[in-house]
Amino acid sequence: MAGHRAGQGGRWVGPACAVGPLLFLAVFFAWPVLAILDTGLGAGGRVDFGPVGEVLGDRELRRVLWFTVVQAIASTVLTLVLALPGAWVLARFDFPGRTLVRAAITVPFVLPTVVVGTAFVGLLGARSPINGLLELLPGVSEGPLAFEQGIGAVLLAHVFFNYAIVVRTVGGLWSHIDPRLEEAARALGASPWQAFREVTLPLLRPAIAAAASIVFLFTFTSFGVVLILGGPRWSTIEVEIRRQTQFLFDLPVASALAVIQMIMVGATLVFWSRYQRRTAVRQQLRAAGTVARRPRPGRERWLVGANLIFLLLLLGAPLIVLVERSLVTVDGYGLGNWRALDETRRGSTLFVSPLDAVTNSLVAAVLATVMAVVLGLLAALAVTQWRGRGAATVDALLMLPLGTSAVTVGFGFLVAFDDAPLDFRGSWLLVPIAQALIATPFVVRTLTPVLASMQIRLREAAAVLGAGPLRAWREVDFPIVARALLVAAGFGFAVSIGEFGATNFVARSDRPTVPVAIFRFLGQPGVNNLGQAMALSTILMVLTTVAVLAIERLRDLEGSEF
Repeated sequence: MAGHRAGQGGRWVGPACAVGPLLFLAVFFAWPVLAILDTGLGAGGRVDFGPVGEVLGDRELRRVLWFTVVQAIASTVLTLVLALPGAWVLARFDFPGRTLVRAAITVPFVLPTVVVGTAFVGLLGARSPINGLLELLPGVSEGPLAFEQGIGAVLLAHVFFNYAIVVRTVGGLWSHIDPRLEEAARALGASPWQAFREVTLPLLRPAIAAAASIVFLFTFTSFGVVLILGGPRWSTIEVEIRRQTQFLFDLPVASALAVIQMIMVGATLVFWSRYQRRTAVRQQLRAAGTVARRPRPGRERWLVGANLIFLLLLLGAPLIVLVERSLVTVDGYGLGNWRALDETRRGSTLFVSPLDAVTNSLVAAVLATVMAVVLGLLAALAVTQWRGRGAATVDALLMLPLGTSAVTVGFGFLVAFDDAPLDFRGSWLLVPIAQALIATPFVVRTLTPVLASMQIRLREAAAVLGAGPLRAWREVDFPIVARALLVAAGFGFAVSIGEFGATNFVARSDRPTVPVAIFRFLGQPGVNNLGQAMALSTILMVLTTVAVLAIERLRDLEGSEF
C-alpha cells in the first residue's frame, strides 16, 4: 500500500519539476529564436524568404557560408586523424600517469575560446618564442613564423579544442572492445592494419561518427577562435552575424544567416543520427580494466612515447606560451602586465579595470551555475520521474540550446528583448541567464544517469516509515546525488565563466566579463595590451583548469555522460 501511495505521489513529481525548466526555456530560448525567425522571415504576418534569398544571392555572403562548411569539414577530418592514435594509446595501454593524461586532455575542451585564440596568437605570432629560437639559425634575421591569423591557425586551434572529444568518445568504446578479436585476425594471417580495418574499425564506427558529428557542430558554430585567428579575410556565419548586427546594423540579413545556420545544424543532426543507427553494431564489451595492458618493449613503447610527446606539443605548448607571453613587457620580462590589471588606462576600450572584469565574470559564473544546477536538477528529476513520452519530450527540448550556437542565443536576446518591459535588454542579468541557458544541458546530462540509477525501493521504504516526499529526498536521494551535483556545478562553472559567443552580444560596456575584456585588449595595438590579454587569459585558464581537475577528482560516476 505504501509503495502504491509512493507511486501515486510520484505521478505529479515529473510534470511539476518540468514546469520551471520549460518556462525558462520558453522565455529565454524559444522566444529569442522565434524573434529571429520573425525578423528574418516575417513580413506583415506572412513568411518572406526574401532575406534568405538576399543572403544566398550575395557573392560575399555565399563565400562565408562556403568557408563555414569547408573549415568545419577540414577541422573534423584533421581532428580525427590526429586524435585517433591518442585514443588508441589511452584505451589499450596502461602506463604511469595515464589517469593524469586523461584529465589533462580534457582541459583544452572546456577552455574559453578567447583563451585558446589568445594562446595561439602567442604561439604563432611574430614575437613567439619559436621565432626567437629560429632567429638563432644562421641567415635568419627575422622570425619567419607569423601566421597567427589565417586558416592554418584556425584549424590547429580547432584540433586543440576538440582533441578530447575524439579521445573520450572513441577511446571510451575502444577501451571495452575485446582485443582477442584482433588477435584472432592476426593469427589467421592479417596484418596489423588489415586486422584494424576489418575487425576493430567497424566496431568503432558508431563512436567515430558520434565524435565526428560533435566536432563538426562545434567547429561549424565556432566564433571566438575564428574571430581572433581568422583575421579580416576568413569569416564564418557566426562572425558574419556579429558584423551584420554590430557594425552594419542589418538585422534582417543577420537573422537570415541565423536561420540558415539553424537549418544546417538541424540537417547535420538528422544526418548523423540516421548514420549512427545504420552503423550501430551489437557487441559484447569487456571491463576497461581487463583490456588495457603495459606496452611491450620496442615498437609499442615507442608509439606510446611518441603520442605523449605529441600531446605535450599540441596541448601543452600553447598554454605554456600563454603564460610566458603574459610576462613580456616593453622592458623585457617582468610582472608589469599583472600589476596593471587593477588599473584603468587612458585610451583603453575598457571602462573598468581588468580585475573588475574578473569580478564580473566570477559573479556572473556563480549566478549562472546556481541557475543551471537548480534548473538542471529539476529537469533531471522530471526526466527520471515522469513516465511515458513526457520524459523524452522534456529531455529533447532541454537539449535544444546545446545544438544552437551561442551567437544565435545572444543575437536572439538582442532582438527579443529590444522592446521588453523595464528595458530588460540592458539588464546585466542577461549575462548569467545566457550562460545558464548554455550550461543547463551539461548539468542535465550529468545528473540524469545518476538519478535514473537510484532504486525506488529506498524511497518507498522511507515512505513506509512515515517520511514525506521532501524528507525522503533530503534523507535518501540527496546523499546519493550530492557528488553528481558537485560535478554538475563544476561543469556549469567551467562553461559559464568562459562563455563568449552570447556574452559578447549582451554584456554591458561598463560590466564586461573576462572573455570580452580579452577580446578588446587583442583589438588594440601595443605590447602592453597584448600582455594584459595574455595575463587575463592565464587567469581564465587557471580558473577553468581548477574546475576541470575538481570534476575529475570527484567523478567516479560511470553513468555520467560527460
